Amino acid sequence: MVLCIRGAFRPCGLCCLCRKRLKEIPSSSSNVSTGLTWGLDCDLSRTSELLSGMGVSVLKKDKLDGENTLQDALGSSSCSHKRRKVKEKDFVIVRRPRLLRDSGASWDTLPDELLLAIFAYLPLSDLIRASVVCKRWHRLSFDESLWQTLDLAGKILLPGVVGQLLPAGVTVFRCPRSSISSPLFKTSKPLKLQCMDLSNCTMSVASLQSILSLCEKLQNLSLEGLVLSDDIIKSIAQNPSLVRLNLSGCSGFAVEPLKLMLSSCSVLDELNLSWCNFTDAHVKAAVNHVTSKVTQLNLSGYRQNLQMQDVQTLVERCPLLVHLDLSDSVMLNRECFQYFRKLSCLQHLCLSRCYQIFSADLVELGGIPTLKTLQVFGIVPDGSLEVLKESLPDIKINCSYFTSIARPTVGRKRSNEIWGIKCKLALRNLSGL
Repeated sequence: MVLCIRGAFRPCGLCCLCRKRLKEIPSSSSNVSTGLTWGLDCDLSRTSELLSGMGVSVLKKDKLDGENTLQDALGSSSCSHKRRKVKEKDFVIVRRPRLLRDSGASWDTLPDELLLAIFAYLPLSDLIRASVVCKRWHRLSFDESLWQTLDLAGKILLPGVVGQLLPAGVTVFRCPRSSISSPLFKTSKPLKLQCMDLSNCTMSVASLQSILSLCEKLQNLSLEGLVLSDDIIKSIAQNPSLVRLNLSGCSGFAVEPLKLMLSSCSVLDELNLSWCNFTDAHVKAAVNHVTSKVTQLNLSGYRQNLQMQDVQTLVERCPLLVHLDLSDSVMLNRECFQYFRKLSCLQHLCLSRCYQIFSADLVELGGIPTLKTLQVFGIVPDGSLEVLKESLPDIKINCSYFTSIARPTVGRKRSNEIWGIKCKLALRNLSGL
């Protein structure tokens, strides 16, 4: 095996170029090295760079004119590899950036705005699962833009759930008929709630107080059927922008907190205080402190506690009444009609089960030109109902069993709307959270 002038090892013989050059060299052995050395130096100089890049060193004659062998070439080549390995230890290993998938996109490269637009289509259960993927997704999953409206109606809410979700920026919270454990708020910062329906929930007074104590911007509130306290009524009074308030069937608070609440909520438009287990003092506090701006008022269910004098005071204080419900007040009689005539805006009147008002007396209500509906269940016999309808052709009689004053939902149709606002973020097919 020899290295020819072209720089390649050949097993035997010489290439054509080597043969041509050897023919020009004299036969004298003393002159052999002259021509061959010049030829090799000339050709090797042009191929040295190529060979060195391939890891092959050029074979040169030593000082003693000794012949370079294949073992020498291998030895020198191995030395070059060793030197290269030593140098490689000086390099720093750097992790290459992760290559994108074949689709050309990655979740990590998507901007926050695009991820929020995607998260907006997720139901509540999937949004909560997305929040545990990574820190970035957790931050985006609880962005205020995704939590404007929340519907947890009829669910079992474990301790801490409400305290984690409401501070996320919820403004509309629908949660009737739910079992709510302690909220366990981690912040004392006021909530952004504007509409809240907790009707007929199962929850402690302390839990309800912890929620309402952080509310200052409520506009619509329904606590129907709940046991309240004086502190809860005072917390409601901290919301001067209340427009609709439904406390139907509530109990557990004194007269003075009621006065404070009615005086503080001066822009109330709809107020439902029916069947609140009021005493005579509670009823008088209600009619004497309710705002004059109220247009829809429900004071039904007070039997002997609502007197004729209270009706007179109420009409004089609230001349803008459009819808008035005084059902189940057995002390009222036809004399209260004179006060109803003073209400120039009255359109809907409810006098059901006011047993001292007789069906023949109801014809006088036709003198109210603005009156459109009249509910008189329980005081008009079936045989007299048709006669009454003929006597009052412009008034719809007994057209609705339930009052809609300040209530978040009207009718039996199931809907995720409260006060006309649709709750987009809802929890479905799960009993607990």
